Amino acid sequence: MPSPVRAYGSGSEMLDPKGKSGQRQGESETPMRYARNTDLIRLALRMQGTAEGVSLGDIMAEFEVSRSTAERMRNALLDALPQIETRGGPGGERRWRLSPRCLGGMTQPTLDEIAALHRARELATREGDSATAKDLDGLATRLQASLPAPARTRLDPDSAALLEADGVALRPGPREVIAPDILQTLRQAIMAGVWVNVDHRARASGKLSRDVWLGPLAMLLGEGRQYLVAWSEYQDDVRLFAQAGFERIELSDEVFERPDEFDLEAYLSRAFGVFQEEVQEVVWRFTPEAASEARKFLFHPTQEMSDEPDGSLTVRFRAGGMLEMCWHLFRWGDRVEVLVPEELREVYEQQLKRALTLNSLKEGSKEDG
Repeated sequence: MPSPVRAYGSGSEMLDPKGKSGQRQGESETPMRYARNTDLIRLALRMQGTAEGVSLGDIMAEFEVSRSTAERMRNALLDALPQIETRGGPGGERRWRLSPRCLGGMTQPTLDEIAALHRARELATREGDSATAKDLDGLATRLQASLPAPARTRLDPDSAALLEADGVALRPGPREVIAPDILQTLRQAIMAGVWVNVDHRARASGKLSRDVWLGPLAMLLGEGRQYLVAWSEYQDDVRLFAQAGFERIELSDEVFERPDEFDLEAYLSRAFGVFQEEVQEVVWRFTPEAASEARKFLFHPTQEMSDEPDGSLTVRFRAGGMLEMCWHLFRWGDRVEVLVPEELREVYEQQLKRALTLNSLKEGSKEDG
């Protein structure tokens, strides 16, 4: 549903800290008035932050307003900031921009923004992506250096408090450690669009494949195992490679042309996790006790949820990756039932039996002394 249309006055009225009567804003102004001022400041920053300029369509999309409201916002800024440049775009579309440094100190980063960089750095570190963590740390340092001295003095303890509140820096959890030089080389290859020559050891079989040519497409980082999505010259198709399996990797000078038909989002949406298998219809039913918690999860982008008369929750989606589904189902214990496919029921039963066999107490075990 479109947001309510907001009214915008002239630029001099909106950006001047005093109204026409000389009364300071805040003495009798409503919160909506401040919201309009904030939107105009955001729009001015957006105009300065883009080389091609901002169109009416951009304003409508970003602020969720009608075309007439977008025009009033633009006119308010044109009145207040005559240095705004008008440019022509594709198809005769008009765009507006501010030259760099027009807004001075208004472009300084806020504490929340710098804290967000620190938070992203901690997350990258936790996921084993030390190269990205280093880049984020450098960016945060440069931004901090641009702040006035009082703000710099306040920043470190404040950002530390925000990180602690988020639980990012202290949150435990297993992760796969990948050598920084491997991550850095793969990132360089993706950004440069070149082939790499590698020696890679398969996770399942332990077999070492030497002198393999790969065209890197994307790195899948996050909790658990880390993978590279790459075009395999030998297999003439897109494949997944465990990053921990790379024992040697070298950049080449040969350009890798990304397949025109390859869509990373579509490729990943075929799987529940990362393993690529035949896509199947999957249906789970969560017990009434687990329904409220399960309803908060996005199990898969294609999922559909339906409430049952007894209070249980049915979740349907289409994906492959039976084993990864089993790993996730473990966390729900006896609060979820697999309805289809039969293959998933069989694999899940096998995994449960293996786990029970491995972890059952036997006569003469260590626990018995």
